[in-house]
This record gives sequence, C-alpha cells and structure tokens, in this order.
Amino acid sequence: MAPPAQQLGVTPPISTSPPTPRDLETTATLLQELKDRGVYEGPEEARTREVVLGRLNTLVKQFVYRCAISHGFTEAKAREAGGKIFTFGSYRLGVHGPGADIDTLVVVPKTISREDFFSIFEEMLTEMEGVVEVASVPDAYVPVMKCTISGIDIDLTFARLALPAVRDDLELHDNELLRNLDERCVRSLGGSRVTDEILRLVPNVPVFREALRTIKLWAKRRAIYSNVMGFCGGVAWAMLVARICQLYPMGCLGSIISRFFIIMHQWQWPQPVLLKNIEEGPLAVRVWNPRLYPSDRSHRMPIITPAYPAMCSTHNVTVSTQSVMTAEFKRASDIVDKVFVGSATWSDLFLRDDFFTQYRYYLQVTAMSSSAQTQLKWSGTVESRIRQLVMKLEYVETIKLAHPYLKGFDQISHCLTVQERELVARGDIPAAVSQRTEEELTADAAGTVWTTTFFIGLVIDRNPSAAAKAPRRLDISYPTNEFTKLVKMWDKFDPTSMGVIVRYMKAQGPTTVPEPVKTGGTKRSKGNKQMTPSASDAQQPESEPEVPPLDEENQRSAKKIRSSSFVPENTAALPGVSSAPQAPPLEIATAISAATAATEGTLSDPNNGFSAPSPQPNGDGTTTSARATLSPEIGKGSLAGFATAEA
Repeated sequence: MAPPAQQLGVTPPISTSPPTPRDLETTATLLQELKDRGVYEGPEEARTREVVLGRLNTLVKQFVYRCAISHGFTEAKAREAGGKIFTFGSYRLGVHGPGADIDTLVVVPKTISREDFFSIFEEMLTEMEGVVEVASVPDAYVPVMKCTISGIDIDLTFARLALPAVRDDLELHDNELLRNLDERCVRSLGGSRVTDEILRLVPNVPVFREALRTIKLWAKRRAIYSNVMGFCGGVAWAMLVARICQLYPMGCLGSIISRFFIIMHQWQWPQPVLLKNIEEGPLAVRVWNPRLYPSDRSHRMPIITPAYPAMCSTHNVTVSTQSVMTAEFKRASDIVDKVFVGSATWSDLFLRDDFFTQYRYYLQVTAMSSSAQTQLKWSGTVESRIRQLVMKLEYVETIKLAHPYLKGFDQISHCLTVQERELVARGDIPAAVSQRTEEELTADAAGTVWTTTFFIGLVIDRNPSAAAKAPRRLDISYPTNEFTKLVKMWDKFDPTSMGVIVRYMKAQGPTTVPEPVKTGGTKRSKGNKQMTPSASDAQQPESEPEVPPLDEENQRSAKKIRSSSFVPENTAALPGVSSAPQAPPLEIATAISAATAATEGTLSDPNNGFSAPSPQPNGDGTTTSARATLSPEIGKGSLAGFATAEA
C-alpha cells in the first residue's frame, strides 16, 4: 500500500514503512484480546441504536414543525424548517462498546429557542414510546438532556443556528456557521465539530478506531480515564491516538500501540499535541494561545482540539495526575516491549489498577444526603471539586503526590438507630447497615442515608526536615477546610439535607476496591459501567479480608483516623479561633450536618505526623471530637473489608 499523498499533522511522518510480520502477529493477538474482553457490541444492539437514532431524528423534525406552527409559520414553511441530529463522542468515532451511551446534538433553525427545547421537546420526548428517565440540566456549562430510549442511554445537547432552515444535507465544519450564536450553542457544536475533524485528520480510520479502543480499555483498567478528576478524557485520548496515527500513517494496530506508549512516555510536556495548526476564525472568541494568555501557559499537558475555536482539552491535569499518567505510560511501554519479544501477553497490559494497595495513606471524601435525587446532584458537585482539593494538597510541603481515584462509590444505608445514622454520616458504615435492605426498616427506624465516597492516595515525604529526630508533622487542615467551604458555596447547597466529610486513612494489609452500589432511580457517571472480566483478573483478591477484633494494636490504629474537614455552618472559621457547634439532634439532616461541623485547630501526632482539628466543647458538657472512631466492621486502616469490583 502506498503512503497517503497528503501530509496530515503539523510535522512530517516519522516513518512510512509498512508493518513487519511481527507487527501483524501482535495485531492479531491484540484483536483477539479485545474480543475476549467484550469491547465490541453485538449486531442486535447496533441495530437498536440505529432505530433509536432514526426515531429521535424524526421527533426533532416534529418538534421544529410544532414550534414553527406556533410561531405563525405556514404549513409549507414549517415543514421546510427541518431540524437534524448529529452524533459525536465514542459513537461517532466508532469506538463505543456494549451499553455505552450516545452523545447526540440537536440542531434547529433560528426560530426555535432553548426554552422550547427544554419544555416542548422534553414533553414530546417523555411521551415517546420506550422512553424512560428523562432528566434535564439546562443550567450546566453545556446544557444537556439525558434519557433512555429502548434501553439505550442518550445525552442530548442543543444548538440553534442562525439559519432559516436546517436541511438534511447540512454539515457543521464551516466556521461561518458559528456567527451570531451564543456561547452555549458554540460549546454544544464543539463536540460534534471536534469529533468530525479528528476523523478527517487520521490517515487510516479503521486502524485509528482499533487503536483508540485499545487505549480506552487500557486507560479505564488503569483508572486514568476521567477528565473531571484531572486525567485525560475521551476526546483527549482520541487526539493522542490520532497524533500517533499521523506520525505512522502506514502502521497497523500493534505498531501504533507500541509507538503510542514510547512517544507519550518521552513527550516533552508542555509541548502541545496538535493535529493541525491552530486557525483563526470569524468570531471574537478566545483561541488557545500560551503566548497571549498566562492561564494557557499553566497547562501541564496541553492537547489542543483541532476544530475552531481551538481549546485545551486537558486543562484539568495537575502535577499529581500528570505524574500518575507518565508512570502508566512507562509501565505500558515496558509491557508492550515484552509482548513484542514474546515474554508477556496483551492481558498483562490490561491488568487492573492497584490503587487501593498502592499507597499507605489515603483521604476519604464522603458526600451524603437524605434522598436519591438530591444525592445525584450533590455528589456530582463534590466530584467536580475533588480536583481543587488535589491541587491544594499539592501545595503541602510534605505531600509528594495526591492521586485521586477516577470515580466515586455509592452506598444506600438503611439505619435503624440514630447511632448507625451518625456513623454513616461520618463515613463509617457498619457491615450490618451495608447489608440491610429497605424492607428490614421498622416504623421507628432512623431512616436512609445516601453516600458517595471518593478516595485520594497520598505519597508522603518521610524526611522533609533536616532534623531527623523531630516528629513528622503533616497539617492538611487548611486544604481540606478550604475544600469543604468551596463545595458548600454551591448555590443549591442545603445544610439540613447535605453534608461532606474528609477523613485521613492509613492502609494496613491487603485491600480491595469498594463495590459501587446503584442508587435506585438515579444514574451514575459513565465511569461506573463495568467491563467484562477476563481470566487475567484472577490475580485480584476475590474475597474480603478477615476483620480482626479491636485489640490494643487496632485501637492505636483507630486513633490515627481523624476528620480534617470540619467547618461550622454559618460561621467564618479563622486560624487559631475556635467556635463550638451544637450537640447533634436526632433528625437525619442535623445528624449529617453534625458529622461535617466542628472547629479548626490542630493536633500533632508524632506517630504518624498528621494533624486534625482539636476536640471542642458543645455547650452542653459534651465535646465534638475530631478523631473518628474506627468501627470493627471496617477493620484495620479503614480500607479493608470492602467487596471486590471491576474498575
């Protein structure tokens, strides 16, 4: 096969040589590994997706027609107004797997408003046969409507063009279409425009798709697939793979994967990854330019979108997440080298991450609320701020790395007593509570608490001071207090029904990943969907470790677990100034708040060097202690005793 005549990319290819026999052999074994892991959807599901998209496109045309008639259009003009849907994301790229959602853009003419979309269209969508779980988020940065049609999850975004009609042959690559649009419409159009541009800029689309499937699977298995947590998201991984395909236009799947890890491990960041030269356009909008904008110079791993206006898709990357991804690139590069010489297999590349055994110290961030719908929004708000906590932790002198896990773990806790409810609100969920069903609740039960827990692994500098005999001290009260203040600034935060707590944890012995628990009637993020397990996962622990009684050693471990995110409600916390929260009443909402509220101040423990707020009087003769007690059901280090789950 002759190399492509047109150069794709900002530099010439590194090599235009055809694949070697060994490249082709490894390609065949990798394709088989992908099939064994179930990354391809079946023909029946593919047909269902096509039918769903066809019905959705018809519904959009009916929606535009109905709005046009209400605006006084004639019958003929209303039908000519048109309307069209565009897919983007993994489905448009052709790398979606079983159960994946479809990112869909609804494009309408100028006579249709966003308010029409979130009222009239939502009503029509709800009435359509086979539609369930319609939920709108009109105030989001990119407003979205989520639904499920015939078992297929759909994420709908909206864009109104400055055109009198949207015809079936409309394409979105023309920059002039962006004129006279509001910022939300420009952002909504960006997803589809970027996806289409990526496909136009790769020399061999089938090879690109298989390579991207491989990298997506690897990134999810290694827990580095999450834009919100500071890693690369789907678009960023797609652009990285596309760039390697440009550099090796004649490469096959095996050779592209090999070069991908070698080049990404050695890439000289912050040199940006570009699929084409950044172009100017017709709008007075900001285009990524580190020479002009100081904030663009701060991007650690800039991967720039190819569609106008060019933006950095990885502005969330922090010092720690960059370090984690670089280490994973190095690990993967070494494994693929061994695959090519025959001393390893592709299953070694996809071994599950070891996050919960990798670190000695962890922070546990628990968001809790009193209802499923409230928890869905509140946990999403807390999740979106975890990166801010990571960045604040990176400024602590004795913390070398703060590694956030890519997703949270949901738990529904049915509590019989007030004591159980208070333990759950603190993040200590007894085994009896975690296994209890709603049917077991009695009439006088304390109620149900919804919690979502996030984890951050910490690497501590053991010798930060020249004085070797001085006790080690790690004060994390400031970053955690600032974090809780930040999340409570959410305009919909309700202290009577929501709470958040950050706790330090020390891992001792083997641990396993917490089991995600579905909250009834709500939908979690894409990252919670599980891949099909393979034989290689047999190396992971299958059962939960035995929990020892709280002997003297365990009691000492229990003292090391402390809450460090306490900020009193409706008070301005000042360094060195204490205020006394009231004793927690019996209602669930105030029990949650009591688990969050305490005062500042620090305790220094020479055994572990961590600091936490001091116990404070409550005004009724009792005290609110900053030291959380380790329950027997959780066991040593608070990470033991969880059920195993796929990453």
